[in-house]
Amino acid sequence: MNAGTGKTALITGASSGIGQELAKLFAKDGYNLVLVGRKEDTLDRLADVFKSNYGTQQITVINKDLSEEDAAQDVYNQVQEKGITVNILVNDAGASTYGKFATETDWEREKQLVHLNVLATTQMTKLFLKDMVSRNEGRILQLASLVAITPFPLMAVYGATKAYIWNLTQSLINEIKDTNVTMTALMPNATATNFFREAGAPKLNVEDVLDDPAMVAKDAYKALMKGEAKVIPGGMGNKAQEMMAYVSPQETLASGMRKLLTPKDEAKAEAEESQTSVWTIVGIAAAVVTGIALVTAYNNTNAIDRARYRYQAGKLKDQALDLFHDADDSLGDAKDAAVDKWAGVKKVATQIFSSAFA
Repeated sequence: MNAGTGKTALITGASSGIGQELAKLFAKDGYNLVLVGRKEDTLDRLADVFKSNYGTQQITVINKDLSEEDAAQDVYNQVQEKGITVNILVNDAGASTYGKFATETDWEREKQLVHLNVLATTQMTKLFLKDMVSRNEGRILQLASLVAITPFPLMAVYGATKAYIWNLTQSLINEIKDTNVTMTALMPNATATNFFREAGAPKLNVEDVLDDPAMVAKDAYKALMKGEAKVIPGGMGNKAQEMMAYVSPQETLASGMRKLLTPKDEAKAEAEESQTSVWTIVGIAAAVVTGIALVTAYNNTNAIDRARYRYQAGKLKDQALDLFHDADDSLGDAKDAAVDKWAGVKKVATQIFSSAFA
Protein backbone atom coordinates (compact mmCIF):
# COMPACT_ATOMS: atom_id res chain seq x y z
CA MET A 1 0.00 0.00 0.00
CA ASN A 2 1.33 3.43 -0.91
CA ALA A 3 2.19 5.77 1.93
CA GLY A 4 -0.41 8.32 0.95
CA THR A 5 -3.41 6.06 0.46
CA GLY A 6 -6.50 7.74 1.88
CA LYS A 7 -4.66 10.99 2.62
CA THR A 8 -4.94 14.26 0.72
CA ALA A 9 -2.31 16.75 -0.44
CA LEU A 10 -3.30 20.28 -1.46
CA ILE A 11 -0.87 21.92 -3.90
CA THR A 12 -1.08 25.55 -4.99
CA GLY A 13 0.60 26.53 -8.24
CA ALA A 14 0.05 22.97 -9.41
CA SER A 15 -0.42 23.70 -13.12
CA SER A 16 3.28 23.99 -14.00
CA GLY A 17 6.87 23.88 -12.81
CA ILE A 18 7.80 22.64 -9.35
CA GLY A 19 4.16 22.48 -8.25
CA GLN A 20 3.23 20.17 -11.10
CA GLU A 21 6.20 17.91 -10.42
CA LEU A 22 5.27 17.71 -6.75
CA ALA A 23 1.67 16.87 -7.62
CA LYS A 24 2.97 14.01 -9.75
CA LEU A 25 5.01 12.63 -6.85
CA PHE A 26 2.03 12.77 -4.50
CA ALA A 27 -0.13 11.02 -7.10
CA LYS A 28 2.47 8.28 -7.55
CA ASP A 29 2.52 7.76 -3.80
CA GLY A 30 -1.22 7.23 -3.55
CA TYR A 31 -2.39 10.60 -2.28
CA ASN A 32 -5.70 12.15 -3.21
CA LEU A 33 -5.15 15.66 -4.55
CA VAL A 34 -6.54 19.16 -4.35
CA LEU A 35 -4.99 21.12 -7.23
CA VAL A 36 -5.22 24.91 -6.95
CA GLY A 37 -4.30 27.29 -9.76
CA ARG A 38 -5.44 29.79 -12.37
CA LYS A 39 -5.28 27.43 -15.37
CA GLU A 40 -8.34 25.26 -14.93
CA ASP A 41 -7.97 23.47 -18.28
CA THR A 42 -4.39 22.48 -17.46
CA LEU A 43 -5.37 21.24 -14.01
CA ASP A 44 -8.24 19.19 -15.49
CA ARG A 45 -5.84 17.56 -17.94
CA LEU A 46 -3.42 16.78 -15.13
CA ALA A 47 -6.24 15.23 -13.12
CA ASP A 48 -7.07 12.94 -16.06
CA VAL A 49 -3.40 11.95 -16.45
CA PHE A 50 -2.99 11.18 -12.74
CA LYS A 51 -6.15 9.10 -12.62
CA SER A 52 -5.09 7.16 -15.72
CA ASN A 53 -1.41 6.67 -14.85
CA TYR A 54 -1.51 6.31 -11.07
CA GLY A 55 -5.09 5.37 -10.26
CA THR A 56 -5.62 8.46 -8.11
CA GLN A 57 -9.01 8.07 -6.48
CA GLN A 58 -10.01 11.66 -5.76
CA ILE A 59 -8.78 14.83 -7.43
CA THR A 60 -10.42 18.17 -6.72
CA VAL A 61 -9.58 21.11 -9.00
CA ILE A 62 -10.03 24.62 -7.59
CA ASN A 63 -9.66 27.38 -10.16
CA LYS A 64 -8.43 30.32 -8.11
CA ASP A 65 -6.11 33.29 -8.49
CA LEU A 66 -4.52 33.55 -5.05
CA SER A 67 -3.43 37.13 -5.67
CA GLU A 68 -7.08 38.19 -5.28
CA GLU A 69 -8.55 39.39 -1.99
CA ASP A 70 -9.77 36.59 0.31
CA ALA A 71 -8.73 33.92 -2.21
CA ALA A 72 -7.07 31.75 0.44
CA GLN A 73 -10.17 31.85 2.62
CA ASP A 74 -12.29 30.82 -0.37
CA VAL A 75 -10.02 27.83 -1.10
CA TYR A 76 -10.25 26.75 2.54
CA ASN A 77 -14.04 27.14 2.54
CA GLN A 78 -14.39 25.01 -0.61
CA VAL A 79 -12.26 22.27 0.93
CA GLN A 80 -14.32 22.34 4.12
CA GLU A 81 -17.60 22.22 2.21
CA LYS A 82 -16.44 19.11 0.36
CA GLY A 83 -15.50 17.41 3.63
CA ILE A 84 -11.84 17.05 2.63
CA THR A 85 -9.16 16.68 5.29
CA VAL A 86 -5.89 18.17 4.04
CA ASN A 87 -3.00 16.13 5.44
CA ILE A 88 -0.31 17.93 3.45
CA LEU A 89 -0.30 21.56 2.30
CA VAL A 90 2.14 22.69 -0.39
CA ASN A 91 2.32 26.47 -0.76
CA ASP A 92 4.03 26.58 -4.15
CA ALA A 93 2.21 29.41 -5.95
CA GLY A 94 4.33 32.51 -6.40
CA ALA A 95 5.14 35.30 -8.85
CA SER A 96 7.63 38.09 -9.51
CA THR A 97 8.16 41.24 -11.52
CA TYR A 98 11.37 42.27 -13.27
CA GLY A 99 13.09 45.63 -13.42
CA LYS A 100 14.32 48.53 -11.31
CA PHE A 101 11.96 49.13 -8.41
CA ALA A 102 12.14 52.95 -8.56
CA THR A 103 11.57 53.49 -12.26
CA GLU A 104 10.61 50.35 -14.19
CA THR A 105 8.27 48.04 -12.30
CA ASP A 106 4.51 48.46 -11.98
CA TRP A 107 3.03 48.96 -8.52
CA GLU A 108 -0.21 47.15 -9.28
CA ARG A 109 1.69 44.01 -10.30
CA GLU A 110 3.94 44.30 -7.26
CA LYS A 111 0.91 44.64 -5.01
CA GLN A 112 -0.52 41.47 -6.53
CA LEU A 113 2.70 39.51 -6.02
CA VAL A 114 2.94 40.65 -2.39
CA HIS A 115 -0.63 39.50 -1.90
CA LEU A 116 0.13 36.14 -3.53
CA ASN A 117 3.58 35.46 -2.08
CA VAL A 118 2.92 36.85 1.41
CA LEU A 119 -0.73 37.36 2.33
CA ALA A 120 -2.24 34.34 0.58
CA THR A 121 0.59 32.03 1.64
CA THR A 122 0.33 33.23 5.24
CA GLN A 123 -3.45 32.83 5.35
CA MET A 124 -3.34 29.38 3.72
CA THR A 125 -0.78 28.37 6.31
CA LYS A 126 -2.79 29.75 9.22
CA LEU A 127 -6.07 28.14 8.18
CA PHE A 128 -4.74 24.66 7.47
CA LEU A 129 -2.08 24.64 10.20
CA LYS A 130 -4.73 25.29 12.85
CA ASP A 131 -6.59 22.17 11.72
CA MET A 132 -3.39 20.12 11.60
CA VAL A 133 -2.40 21.12 15.13
CA SER A 134 -5.90 20.29 16.33
CA ARG A 135 -5.56 16.79 14.80
CA ASN A 136 -1.89 16.61 15.85
CA GLU A 137 -1.01 15.46 12.33
CA GLY A 138 0.08 17.08 9.09
CA ARG A 139 2.90 18.47 6.96
CA ILE A 140 3.42 21.80 5.21
CA LEU A 141 5.93 22.64 2.45
CA GLN A 142 6.65 26.34 1.95
CA LEU A 143 8.32 27.58 -1.24
CA ALA A 144 11.03 29.95 -0.09
CA SER A 145 14.18 30.30 -2.22
CA LEU A 146 17.93 30.68 -1.95
CA VAL A 147 17.31 34.37 -2.64
CA ALA A 148 15.48 34.48 0.70
CA ILE A 149 18.92 34.96 2.27
CA THR A 150 20.53 37.24 -0.34
CA PRO A 151 19.79 40.60 -1.96
CA PHE A 152 18.03 40.22 -5.31
CA PRO A 153 18.33 43.39 -7.42
CA LEU A 154 15.92 43.69 -10.38
CA MET A 155 13.55 41.33 -8.57
CA ALA A 156 13.77 43.10 -5.23
CA VAL A 157 10.16 42.71 -4.10
CA TYR A 158 10.15 39.00 -4.94
CA GLY A 159 13.33 38.45 -2.93
CA ALA A 160 11.83 40.33 0.01
CA THR A 161 8.70 38.15 -0.04
CA LYS A 162 10.81 35.01 0.02
CA ALA A 163 12.80 36.32 2.99
CA TYR A 164 9.46 36.73 4.74
CA ILE A 165 8.42 33.14 3.95
CA TRP A 166 11.78 31.80 5.16
CA ASN A 167 11.53 33.67 8.46
CA LEU A 168 7.87 32.81 9.00
CA THR A 169 8.53 29.13 8.36
CA GLN A 170 11.44 28.84 10.76
CA SER A 171 9.47 30.70 13.45
CA LEU A 172 6.46 28.42 13.07
CA ILE A 173 8.65 25.32 13.15
CA ASN A 174 9.67 26.35 16.64
CA GLU A 175 6.07 27.00 17.67
CA ILE A 176 4.88 23.54 16.58
CA LYS A 177 7.91 21.57 17.71
CA ASP A 178 5.94 19.76 20.42
CA THR A 179 3.33 18.49 17.95
CA ASN A 180 3.29 15.85 15.22
CA VAL A 181 2.96 18.56 12.57
CA THR A 182 6.04 19.43 10.52
CA MET A 183 6.91 22.34 8.25
CA THR A 184 9.67 22.46 5.63
CA ALA A 185 11.15 25.44 3.79
CA LEU A 186 12.06 24.66 0.18
CA MET A 187 15.04 26.76 -0.94
CA PRO A 188 15.73 26.05 -4.62
CA ASN A 189 18.16 27.83 -6.88
CA ALA A 190 16.91 29.30 -10.16
CA THR A 191 14.82 26.58 -11.83
CA ALA A 192 13.80 25.86 -15.42
CA THR A 193 10.16 26.99 -15.23
CA ASN A 194 8.18 29.87 -16.77
CA PHE A 195 9.13 32.04 -13.80
CA PHE A 196 11.31 34.59 -15.62
CA ARG A 197 9.00 34.97 -18.64
CA GLU A 198 5.95 35.43 -16.45
CA ALA A 199 7.86 38.09 -14.52
CA GLY A 200 8.33 39.97 -17.80
CA ALA A 201 12.08 39.44 -17.92
CA PRO A 202 14.13 39.07 -21.12
CA LYS A 203 16.61 36.21 -21.45
CA LEU A 204 18.95 36.52 -18.49
CA ASN A 205 22.48 35.33 -17.70
CA VAL A 206 21.19 33.19 -14.83
CA GLU A 207 19.21 31.06 -17.29
CA ASP A 208 22.43 29.33 -18.32
CA VAL A 209 22.52 27.55 -14.95
CA LEU A 210 18.94 26.53 -14.21
CA ASP A 211 18.04 23.48 -12.13
CA ASP A 212 15.58 20.79 -13.25
CA PRO A 213 12.15 21.21 -11.60
CA ALA A 214 11.74 17.43 -11.37
CA MET A 215 14.98 17.23 -9.36
CA VAL A 216 13.87 20.10 -7.12
CA ALA A 217 10.51 18.44 -6.49
CA LYS A 218 12.10 15.07 -5.72
CA ASP A 219 14.48 16.53 -3.13
CA ALA A 220 11.67 18.63 -1.64
CA TYR A 221 9.34 15.63 -1.37
CA LYS A 222 11.95 13.57 0.47
CA ALA A 223 12.71 16.37 2.92
CA LEU A 224 9.02 17.03 3.53
CA MET A 225 8.37 13.39 4.35
CA LYS A 226 11.30 13.36 6.75
CA GLY A 227 10.02 16.48 8.50
CA GLU A 228 13.19 18.48 7.79
CA ALA A 229 13.20 22.19 8.56
CA LYS A 230 14.66 23.14 5.18
CA VAL A 231 15.88 21.63 1.95
CA ILE A 232 18.30 23.01 -0.63
CA PRO A 233 17.85 20.82 -3.72
CA GLY A 234 20.75 19.88 -5.96
CA GLY A 235 24.39 19.29 -5.36
CA MET A 236 27.21 20.86 -3.39
CA GLY A 237 27.19 24.05 -5.47
CA ASN A 238 23.73 25.10 -4.25
CA LYS A 239 24.58 24.30 -0.64
CA ALA A 240 27.82 26.25 -1.02
CA GLN A 241 25.83 29.27 -2.17
CA GLU A 242 23.85 29.12 1.07
CA MET A 243 27.07 29.09 3.10
CA MET A 244 28.49 32.06 1.24
CA ALA A 245 25.23 33.99 1.63
CA TYR A 246 25.79 33.87 5.40
CA VAL A 247 29.42 35.00 5.38
CA SER A 248 29.88 37.24 2.31
CA PRO A 249 29.48 41.03 2.36
CA GLN A 250 25.98 42.03 1.27
CA GLU A 251 27.29 44.38 -1.41
CA THR A 252 29.24 41.52 -2.96
CA LEU A 253 26.16 39.31 -3.02
CA ALA A 254 24.02 42.10 -4.45
CA SER A 255 26.52 42.78 -7.21
CA GLY A 256 26.76 39.12 -8.17
CA MET A 257 22.98 38.67 -8.21
CA ARG A 258 22.50 41.87 -10.21
CA LYS A 259 24.80 40.63 -12.92
CA LEU A 260 23.20 37.20 -13.03
CA LEU A 261 19.86 38.95 -13.61
CA THR A 262 21.32 41.11 -16.37
CA PRO A 263 19.89 40.46 -19.87
CA LYS A 264 22.14 38.29 -22.01
CA ASP A 265 22.42 40.92 -24.72
CA GLU A 266 23.70 43.59 -22.33
CA ALA A 267 27.34 43.88 -21.29
CA LYS A 268 28.25 40.32 -22.24
CA ALA A 269 31.86 40.70 -21.23
CA GLU A 270 30.85 42.15 -17.87
CA ALA A 271 28.43 39.27 -17.31
CA GLU A 272 31.15 36.73 -17.98
CA GLU A 273 33.45 38.49 -15.52
CA SER A 274 30.74 38.56 -12.88
CA GLN A 275 29.98 34.88 -13.31
CA THR A 276 33.65 34.13 -12.83
CA SER A 277 33.60 36.12 -9.59
CA VAL A 278 30.40 34.49 -8.36
CA TRP A 279 31.59 30.99 -9.14
CA THR A 280 34.94 31.71 -7.51
CA ILE A 281 33.06 32.43 -4.30
CA VAL A 282 30.91 29.33 -4.77
CA GLY A 283 34.04 27.30 -5.39
CA ILE A 284 35.53 28.46 -2.09
CA ALA A 285 32.41 27.48 -0.21
CA ALA A 286 32.32 24.12 -1.97
CA ALA A 287 35.91 23.54 -0.98
CA VAL A 288 35.14 24.41 2.64
CA VAL A 289 32.09 22.16 2.75
CA THR A 290 33.98 19.33 1.09
CA GLY A 291 36.80 19.77 3.58
CA ILE A 292 34.39 19.54 6.50
CA ALA A 293 32.84 16.41 4.98
CA LEU A 294 36.29 14.87 4.58
CA VAL A 295 37.16 15.67 8.19
CA THR A 296 33.98 13.94 9.33
CA ALA A 297 34.70 10.91 7.18
CA TYR A 298 38.34 10.87 8.27
CA ASN A 299 37.40 10.78 11.94
CA ASN A 300 35.10 7.81 11.39
CA THR A 301 37.13 5.48 9.23
CA ASN A 302 40.05 3.05 9.31
CA ALA A 303 43.79 3.64 8.84
CA ILE A 304 43.86 2.65 5.16
CA ASP A 305 41.03 4.97 4.26
CA ARG A 306 42.61 7.72 6.32
CA ALA A 307 45.64 7.65 4.08
CA ARG A 308 43.38 8.06 1.07
CA TYR A 309 41.59 10.98 2.70
CA ARG A 310 44.97 12.63 3.45
CA TYR A 311 45.79 12.47 -0.25
CA GLN A 312 42.42 13.93 -1.23
CA ALA A 313 42.75 16.63 1.41
CA GLY A 314 46.15 17.62 0.08
CA LYS A 315 44.72 18.18 -3.37
CA LEU A 316 41.74 20.07 -2.00
CA LYS A 317 43.99 22.23 0.14
CA ASP A 318 45.94 23.40 -2.93
CA GLN A 319 42.71 24.08 -4.83
CA ALA A 320 41.14 25.93 -1.92
CA LEU A 321 44.16 28.16 -1.37
CA ASP A 322 44.21 29.00 -5.09
CA LEU A 323 40.52 29.93 -4.88
CA PHE A 324 41.16 32.16 -1.87
CA HIS A 325 43.93 33.90 -3.80
CA ASP A 326 41.57 34.53 -6.72
CA ALA A 327 38.80 35.71 -4.40
CA ASP A 328 41.14 38.10 -2.64
CA ASP A 329 41.76 39.77 -6.00
CA SER A 330 38.12 39.80 -7.15
CA LEU A 331 36.40 40.99 -3.98
CA GLY A 332 38.37 44.26 -3.86
CA ASP A 333 36.64 47.04 -1.99
CA ALA A 334 33.81 44.78 -0.90
CA LYS A 335 36.27 42.56 0.93
CA ASP A 336 37.77 45.60 2.67
CA ALA A 337 34.33 46.56 3.96
CA ALA A 338 34.04 43.23 5.78
CA VAL A 339 37.66 42.25 6.23
CA ASP A 340 37.25 40.73 9.69
CA LYS A 341 34.42 38.42 8.61
CA TRP A 342 36.23 37.35 5.44
CA ALA A 343 39.49 36.75 7.26
CA GLY A 344 37.71 34.59 9.81
CA VAL A 345 36.09 32.41 7.16
CA LYS A 346 39.37 32.11 5.31
CA LYS A 347 41.21 31.17 8.50
CA VAL A 348 38.72 28.45 9.40
CA ALA A 349 38.75 26.98 5.91
CA THR A 350 42.55 27.05 5.70
CA GLN A 351 42.80 25.33 9.09
CA ILE A 352 40.50 22.58 7.85
CA PHE A 353 42.85 21.75 5.03
CA SER A 354 46.14 22.50 6.81
CA SER A 355 45.55 20.98 10.24
CA ALA A 356 42.75 18.44 10.18
CA PHE A 357 44.72 15.88 8.20
CA ALA A 358 48.15 16.49 9.71
